Amino acid sequence: MAVKMNTQYGSINIDNDVIATVVGGAATDNYGVVGMASKNQIKDNMNEILRRDAYSRGVVVRQVQDKIEVDVNIIVSYGTKISEVSRTVQDKVKYNLETMLGVTADAVNVIVQGVKVIND
Repeated sequence: MAVKMNTQYGSINIDNDVIATVVGGAATDNYGVVGMASKNQIKDNMNEILRRDAYSRGVVVRQVQDKIEVDVNIIVSYGTKISEVSRTVQDKVKYNLETMLGVTADAVNVIVQGVKVIND
């Protein structure tokens, strides 16, 4: 499924994989986020951090009228405040969707799948 927008020049279809890549890039660019996690860890048999080319496995995109709802599955770093990390992820995801794709996110749900200890 793709997000469809109508403009004065015609229609624009943005594939969910494109949205997932933008969302995943925005989420992992925040302090305290170690990486993306799979939304179906048992089904995908994955409990490791997703690489950039697999962000679509960690993001769920739903279209509701002209707006979208996004679920982001992340892994956070041990010792960070999870509520602050989640809020900054929400803000950055909404901002990037609006500036890069022109899509307004009605809801950005952050699901913390795990906490990872990072050795400095």
